[in-house]
Amino acid sequence: MNEVVVITLLIVSLFALLGSGVWIGLTLAGVAWIGMELFSSRPAGDAMAITIWGAASSWTLTALPLFVWMGEILFRTKLSESMFRGLAPWVNALPGRLLHTNILGSTIFAAVSGSSAATCATIGKMSIPELSQRGYPAEKIVGSLGGASTLGLLIPPSIVMIVYGVAAEVSIARLFVAGMLPGLLLAALFSGHLMVWALLNPDKVPRSDTRMTLLQKLDESRHLIPVLLLIGGVIGTIYTGIATATEAAAVGVVGALILSAAQGSLNWRTFRDSLLGATRLYCMIALILAGAAFLTLAMGYIGLPRHLAEFVTGLNLSPAVLLIALALFYILLGCFLDGISMIVLTMGVILPTVTAAGIDLIWFGIYLVIVVEMAQITPPVGFNLFVLQGMTQREITWIARVCAPYFFLMVLALLLLWWFPQIALWLPSRM
Repeated sequence: MNEVVVITLLIVSLFALLGSGVWIGLTLAGVAWIGMELFSSRPAGDAMAITIWGAASSWTLTALPLFVWMGEILFRTKLSESMFRGLAPWVNALPGRLLHTNILGSTIFAAVSGSSAATCATIGKMSIPELSQRGYPAEKIVGSLGGASTLGLLIPPSIVMIVYGVAAEVSIARLFVAGMLPGLLLAALFSGHLMVWALLNPDKVPRSDTRMTLLQKLDESRHLIPVLLLIGGVIGTIYTGIATATEAAAVGVVGALILSAAQGSLNWRTFRDSLLGATRLYCMIALILAGAAFLTLAMGYIGLPRHLAEFVTGLNLSPAVLLIALALFYILLGCFLDGISMIVLTMGVILPTVTAAGIDLIWFGIYLVIVVEMAQITPPVGFNLFVLQGMTQREITWIARVCAPYFFLMVLALLLLWWFPQIALWLPSRM
């Protein structure tokens, strides 16, 4: 049967199942089953059982539930309050003042959480009431939080990076290290945007209500020590080669439990809630990954990835044009799917094309994560937009509009990453 007809049938089946409210993981498995039953001679049931078991029992994937649990533990501690107290004295002298706590707080919390939604919710609970009470414009509070919280996907440890590493069969530890400099670059671009806005609109920035000496600032900075130690424990063990990504995740969980206990917020209820929250989130992710693994196998038997790769190769697109086309494709896809689903749904088709174009898979992983970040703040299915709507009760269109400048700053980051690939590749090359 013609490949166009096969693709059309599978896409129609995919969106019909998604539109009817079927879970994404089951939708992916259902489309794969349809494809194998209609267009392949291999028994679909046998292939599904073997593939789903193999995907669910992958040792590499062990890091994922641990990092999810670590984020859930920290979500229930006093970490955000401590970070605000430690950061506020240092940003008061910058144009934009305390708005930078959204950027710095998200950057720090991203290094101990693998989720942009968790980063958005945790930092938002701290900064939105504090900054609103001090008179900062709502659009800048919400916009900077929505943009900066996407760093939870890029700055390691990152759940999306783990999913990509498993799908692309590349080193998760090298991916983690590769995300550090691009993450800091994005944070710098976000803060630079706030500084330019503040210099152009000085009347909209409240005056500083306190003046502190250097010793007082250093004294307040002690509140940052626990989170910095936790970051050092997780990232340091990976960078020095002491631990794999999975072992570092275990270090992070133990460190988060110790931090929670030291703050007095660890009790049976918070422990149970964090464990149940992590279990629910990981089960959802694991089901999606299992369905995507079966879909990838089905696509292989049908031959669609090979035909698509041959088609794209036949177009003779330069790597730059290919990356532009993929960015537009993922941004469009991000209007309907979450980041993890986007990656696992497309990797089986996209990776052969990227590999044939000679693009480094570590570099492409960072590029892809930034594009997925952009999708987090694009309606109608931008996860960070939903989180912010729940906290502010604002219209989703208003939230998307105030987050728009950060979308374009991510486009700038992609261009810088293309012009200077060593931003992503320098640290991994030194491992």
